[in-house]
Amino acid sequence: MCGRYAASRGPEDLAGVFEIEKWDRDPEETLAPDYNVAPTKEVYVVLDRPVKDADSPRPVRQLRRLKWGLVPSWARTPEGAARMINARAETVHEKPSYRRAFAARRCVIPADGYYEWVTGGAERDLEVQGRKKRPRKQPYFVTPADGSVFAMAGLYEFWRDRTLPDEHPLAWWATCSVITTEAETAPLAVAPAEGPRALADIHPRMPLMLTPDRWDSWLDPSRTDPDELRDLLAPPPTGLMRAYPVSTAVSNVRNNGAELLKELEGPEEGTLF
Repeated sequence: MCGRYAASRGPEDLAGVFEIEKWDRDPEETLAPDYNVAPTKEVYVVLDRPVKDADSPRPVRQLRRLKWGLVPSWARTPEGAARMINARAETVHEKPSYRRAFAARRCVIPADGYYEWVTGGAERDLEVQGRKKRPRKQPYFVTPADGSVFAMAGLYEFWRDRTLPDEHPLAWWATCSVITTEAETAPLAVAPAEGPRALADIHPRMPLMLTPDRWDSWLDPSRTDPDELRDLLAPPPTGLMRAYPVSTAVSNVRNNGAELLKELEGPEEGTLF
């Protein structure tokens, strides 16, 4: 899954990486670097979409601020957004909450990498038995080994709050979700000195990373054939990622700073691998 990630790159940097044609350059609207992105926060996404009232109907590569936690256009309320932060690659084409967005509203969600907490074998046994979980898990940060942007495949939607007038600034919600896939079982490009040797050792799921050669095809709104689109959900090549232990401070969403990305020499005392 993807329940927390880091996003420190600003719009200028992202504009160059993704060849953005349109984004809001108002400094007051710029998101600050976020080293502990949690559900329902506003995040940057990249999407191709025609610009309203423009002379040309062609799709334009845009950088937008959306809320993380997808609200389907047909939802009565946005209350379930925090539960819809992830969409499974295996079923995204058929699930009512995601299939319309999958066909026409796909995006890339840029990140430095994502956090995942190790569930050790002993803890899994306790969960199966219905007994209390052990209290501390070791968080790991997963990021491209070459330092490039971690481009997560995503979906976006628009939801209209019918209780508000058209001119109200909150009348429309723009939301997104991260697509996840099975975690890689191949060895990490760079593994910690002790601990997991593959992403699957950390968690059975991972965000679907899109390599640059897939960005244009994924973002192209003219591609609507489900079978063709499902081909784009293939996992990226193995051996591109590294993972390392970080402080358990990241487990508290109120903590937010570059120190959360500091690599530890090994798991913290009292935590699990």
